[in-house]
Amino acid sequence: MTEIFTKGMARNIYYGGGFFFLLLLLGLTLDTLRELPERDHRENITESVARGKAVWEDNNCIGCHSLMGEGAYFAPELANVYDRYGNGSEETFGQFMQAWMKMQPMPTEGRRKMPQFHLSPEQVDDLSAFLIWTSRINDNDWPPNREG
Repeated sequence: MTEIFTKGMARNIYYGGGFFFLLLLLGLTLDTLRELPERDHRENITESVARGKAVWEDNNCIGCHSLMGEGAYFAPELANVYDRYGNGSEETFGQFMQAWMKMQPMPTEGRRKMPQFHLSPEQVDDLSAFLIWTSRINDNDWPPNREG
């Protein structure tokens, strides 16, 4: 190799590198497009799940909780709350959620308090369906521990 770095060499490196990274971007995009249909959970969205998502948004649950790592970290992660408290049974989880929402705010001293949202039993059931749906999404083992 010569000791002189010419404009032509710099141009070749610039265009060659740009072309290489363009090919890399296209390859990664195609790989993502092939993976997405396998990870798509839209076919499992029921009316109850959609209403539960509306309850989640209307009450700004993401303002305190995180869901699949997104949101605030003031309160626990809820993407795996069904795995923690459902014992594999949607009915058990629904009963847990009904009881949990009714006893808020808990009178434990020195603990963060969840407000009482005065949700109807149907709204709690819908929220439970939404949280069960989110627990079934492949989130690459997030959160890293069981307690969120």
